Amino acid sequence: MILKCSEHLTGEYRDKVTRFKKVPALTDHNLQLSESVAMFRHLIRENIIPEHWYPRKNFGRSRIDEFLEWRQRNLGLASTDYFQQKWLVPYLQKRQPNESAVNVAEKQLNHTLNEFEQLFLHSKGFMIGDNISYADLLAICEIDQPKYIGFNPFIHRPKLDRWYKTVRDELGTYYKEVTHEFDNKLRTAEKSHKEAISLKQ
Repeated sequence: MILKCSEHLTGEYRDKVTRFKKVPALTDHNLQLSESVAMFRHLIRENIIPEHWYPRKNFGRSRIDEFLEWRQRNLGLASTDYFQQKWLVPYLQKRQPNESAVNVAEKQLNHTLNEFEQLFLHSKGFMIGDNISYADLLAICEIDQPKYIGFNPFIHRPKLDRWYKTVRDELGTYYKEVTHEFDNKLRTAEKSHKEAISLKQ
């Protein structure tokens, strides 16, 4: 799937994968799903992935659901806004970032990361008990988004730093490969962005 070529907007993708024309998407026999949370819950209900990702024990699912609701209006929002103001909008519009907008977004991101560390992280282990869960996976993805464009989320946040390393190690080689590919694509796009700006000057 090549997003920059708009392959996800084709009629074939709509008919065979998802009517929403979005990624990620999931097909399971005649079922078509979009939205990562809905897809994840389907995988759990159908016993396609291990229980520890969404555990019933010790109210694990309720605690993960609480984080999912909090994330939507806090960590996810702050991370996305910073990424858009610092990198995506300037890239699409072939201009330098608006420093005022970036500063506002960075302030909100720092505030949200402080809350995340205080509310959801512990002295050791993962967010929900002794095993990695869906909450850990979503959270590390949100934190990696601004991290890969130069933001350091770990300054004065030792619990966040420890948790991040624990989750990254647990996710292993596959996650490192995905983030490495993401980083390479960012660097390539960043180079073309700088070239486009220099041509305008």
